[in-house]
Amino acid sequence: MHNICLIPGDGIGHEVVPAARRVLEAAELPLRFVHAEAGWSTFERLGTSVPDATIKAIQAADATLAGAFTAPSVKVAGFQGAIRYMRRTLDLYANLRPAKTRPVPGCLPGIDMLMVRENTEGLYVEFERRYNDIAIADVKISRSASERIARVAAQLARERRGQVHVVHKANVLPITSGLFLETAMDVIRREYPDVKAIDIIVDACAMKLVRESSSFDVLVTTNLFGDILSDLMAGLVGGLGIAPSANLGDREAVFEPVHGSAPDIAGQGIANPTATILTACLMLEHLKLREPAQRIEAAVDRVLEHGPRTRDLGGDADTETFTDAVIETYHAL
Repeated sequence: MHNICLIPGDGIGHEVVPAARRVLEAAELPLRFVHAEAGWSTFERLGTSVPDATIKAIQAADATLAGAFTAPSVKVAGFQGAIRYMRRTLDLYANLRPAKTRPVPGCLPGIDMLMVRENTEGLYVEFERRYNDIAIADVKISRSASERIARVAAQLARERRGQVHVVHKANVLPITSGLFLETAMDVIRREYPDVKAIDIIVDACAMKLVRESSSFDVLVTTNLFGDILSDLMAGLVGGLGIAPSANLGDREAVFEPVHGSAPDIAGQGIANPTATILTACLMLEHLKLREPAQRIEAAVDRVLEHGPRTRDLGGDADTETFTDAVIETYHAL
């Protein structure tokens, strides 16, 4: 029996996480669920976005499935973004964001790639300060963090098609981005000689993702670049509504959809649960429950192809109707 911690978070997280749980329960898997809280609403009530009890619940679980988290775009005293706090506190250093062709409007054919994003450093260490009309942010890049994320990328590439693009901006930032590039290329070439390592500047990578997306297998990069490019990748295959992700450390694992909390539609029952259900599939893969993970993913693709679809994908289905269809299709496969 696997213990799963569920954290709905904010906004539509309270709709899509229960939808994913329904699918998992319908699959009759050896899972036991516990609930914890985190996010902006938690901060408003408790003065912290991630209570100590939630960290302990994640540590006690075999895996955690989270929803969406709200973060204000202005600085709020005492507030730390929930998912960033979890990543740093639990050392969830590898963020995996797959992008795969699916039967939805606007999706390009032939795409099957994976962004491996360093999750604990870069600009997202949030070392910022302001002097009147000048604002400064520090960037942290370390050899140790660059080495371990390069190993994750190379290992995953070895299990896929054996190619890693190391994405950087060392031509402009030779000290910080240069250290990441130098370290990642060295690790892959020295420790994974069967994996092809290709260095690519981030802006050229963005253009090539649009024009030659099928040429990519695994990409590895720093925190900010990975965040931006993975959203671009999601846009190539149907949008954030179907984009899953995983945050992995050496001990804990927190799985979350890429999309935000969507406060404009929260509480209406119309949110697309696809990303969260596919995120649950990544979680099952992590737990070595590969067959049901593949079967649920196949059910999702079947429903995306034949309907019903949610409104963001051109249909009129609500969250419950779509989830019902996935469950019914899962049992029919």
